[in-house]
Amino acid sequence: MPEFPIPAPRTPTIPIQGGGEFPVRRVYCVGRNYAAHSIEMGDDPDRDPPFFFQKNPDNLDASGDFPYPPQTSDVHHEVEMAVALKKGGTDIPVAEALDHVFGYAPCLDMTRRDLQGEAKKKGRPWEIGKAFERSGPIGPLQTVSQVGHPAAGRIELKVNGEVRQEGDLNQMIWKVPEMISYLSAYFELQPGDVIMSGTPAGVGPVVRGDVMVVNIAGLQSLEVKVV
Repeated sequence: MPEFPIPAPRTPTIPIQGGGEFPVRRVYCVGRNYAAHSIEMGDDPDRDPPFFFQKNPDNLDASGDFPYPPQTSDVHHEVEMAVALKKGGTDIPVAEALDHVFGYAPCLDMTRRDLQGEAKKKGRPWEIGKAFERSGPIGPLQTVSQVGHPAAGRIELKVNGEVRQEGDLNQMIWKVPEMISYLSAYFELQPGDVIMSGTPAGVGPVVRGDVMVVNIAGLQSLEVKVV
């Protein structure tokens, strides 16, 4: 065993429905993958090539609490479906992409919108607005054997019982197999990679004390409190 001068960082994990933990290697997030959200963010929803940014593996958090982060006054919710990979590769054909999926989970891409906006204006990376601590609340993974491959069905977010975001998984501009295939042309995907598949319209701010509930057809719901 190698000797390290500091304690080795823990491997981030996501709980698996029914038992066990899924180790996380990388987190890829697709931007503006629902037409209505693309419009609300000031973009053209035409089918241009997808673009991706990354969160850090340890940003994913299954505790059920979202600590309001520092250095911001405008934190937004973005409801998404996470896709966890059991095997990787490069140049994966679209027709074979779903064979690489381990399972799916409800999640949130929490965003310091004010800091992201400043970064956009200056042409800078988004990490300061996207990749902060516990910015990826997530529910337990459900395996393909449990839920199949969700490709259609309602996706929604309620805040304090009020529907804020709603759409259908079939409204994704780039479907899950296409995202996997596209990413694999630029990165060598590996087991443990997670893809956050984009958010429908209706993103907006939260404050301390708010309770967010994610519902995605076929998946267990996720409840997260802003603390």
